[in-house]
Amino acid sequence: MDDLVINTRGAYLKKQNNCFVIKTDKITEISVSKVKSILITTSAFLSTDAIKLAVDNNIDIVFLDYHGDPYGRVWHSRPGSTALIRRKQLKIAEEEKGLKLAGQWSIEKIETQIETLNKLKSTRPQVKEEFDANLDKMSNLKEKFENLDGTIEEKRQTMMGLEGMCSKIYFDSLRQIMPEKFKFNGRSRNPAKDEFNCLLNYGYGVLYSKIEKACIISGLDPYIGFIHTDNYNKKSLVFDLIEPFRYLADRTVLYLFAKKLVKKEHFDKLQNGLSLNKKGKEVLIKQLNETFEKQIKYRGRNIKRKNIIQYRCHEIANGLIK
Repeated sequence: MDDLVINTRGAYLKKQNNCFVIKTDKITEISVSKVKSILITTSAFLSTDAIKLAVDNNIDIVFLDYHGDPYGRVWHSRPGSTALIRRKQLKIAEEEKGLKLAGQWSIEKIETQIETLNKLKSTRPQVKEEFDANLDKMSNLKEKFENLDGTIEEKRQTMMGLEGMCSKIYFDSLRQIMPEKFKFNGRSRNPAKDEFNCLLNYGYGVLYSKIEKACIISGLDPYIGFIHTDNYNKKSLVFDLIEPFRYLADRTVLYLFAKKLVKKEHFDKLQNGLSLNKKGKEVLIKQLNETFEKQIKYRGRNIKRKNIIQYRCHEIANGLIK
């Protein structure tokens, strides 16, 4: 096990010896050694002993709202950071080096989007012509990204504009391959207007949590962003760093639709949209965990996708203080 997910309303989490015990309509006991993080997605009760057990074992407890966005967490008070990393983080944002670093994250995002569309196109000849045209447009936008110079402050609006255009083309393409009853009209958030965006938003929420944790462990300040500025009063660096990893949620959601694992009954209707219910969360999180656990080649080594996030954050932190 990696993530211990509690999504049963009224569940009770307590400690027994060196184990977490979850009490719902049944009792489940899990060794602390098998848990990396605890995700609370609904109303639940936690004992202080269970919280201390998690803190003592560097297990973060993350609270997710109905949309999958993390709104709070319990984490140990020993972040692996130094004041030097944070000072450098602030300084580099004003230099051309900061533009190149942040720009690379967005370029990687576009590259994964292009790779995703190419894979989809290879098994769907009916969309080849349209996908080819869209892929050409995305490649041109990527080239403009690569040719940017100056500082982030000077190019922020240009960067966000290019990224926004690329994402629109990407999601317009994905819409073409959706089953008719799950067609969507562009991106929608909080609440999602359709099933595709509902799953995607929740997947991104889980991903935000993992990236925030990786930032804290590596000593990066999640609130000091580059492209996303401090004015958001949010974890701006997390919004920046998620870009090259969004494909993990994208491809997981696409897989669920391709395998016909998405059902209308996985969603609850809200006044202005949809929310993912307990059954839907179980289906998505199970598949997300499989995505995170899959090993891929990275820097000449086979490692799990979830560990790449931590490696990248360490690389960034180490690069700042060299």
